Amino acid sequence: MITNAHLVHQPKDSKRYANAAVSHAKILCQEKGAKLTPTREAVLDILWQSRCPQGAYQVQEQLSKTLGKKIAPPTVYRALEFLLSLGLIHRISSLNAYIGCPFPKSIQSNLFMICDNCGTTAQVIHYPLNEILQKISDKTSFKLESQSIELIGLCPLCNAANDNNNNKEKATHD
Repeated sequence: MITNAHLVHQPKDSKRYANAAVSHAKILCQEKGAKLTPTREAVLDILWQSRCPQGAYQVQEQLSKTLGKKIAPPTVYRALEFLLSLGLIHRISSLNAYIGCPFPKSIQSNLFMICDNCGTTAQVIHYPLNEILQKISDKTSFKLESQSIELIGLCPLCNAANDNNNNKEKATHD
């Protein structure tokens, strides 16, 4: 199992991770003959700066601030579609939001752990799960092109805070 949960739930340097993602995107674009425009790069940077998935209008607002000018929604959607097509970001369907992909070149299970309290989202690649899904698809003659599984719960930080609050409540009632 491969995950970025530690980076997401224990953020230390989101700018460093964003810079690494942009550097990787530049290399990938060069390999694919695609162009990473300043707008596309800025959108990718915005998504990596946040530990939580961002909706298109949140990205638009941040992009306008970053570039110092009003940005139209179609510009943001075109940038998001470009980044999606290269596997540099993911769309979290239940949230209608986007997040940077920490594993763009790997075959992934697209398993997302979304904190219901703070919104942080971690991605997990679980190869046995991929195999099970592929076997089910093969058995039913279904051509699996992509899949996404979203788990909603509490991240380690929110879970610990919740446990502390429950312990304090229990102590006051005893």
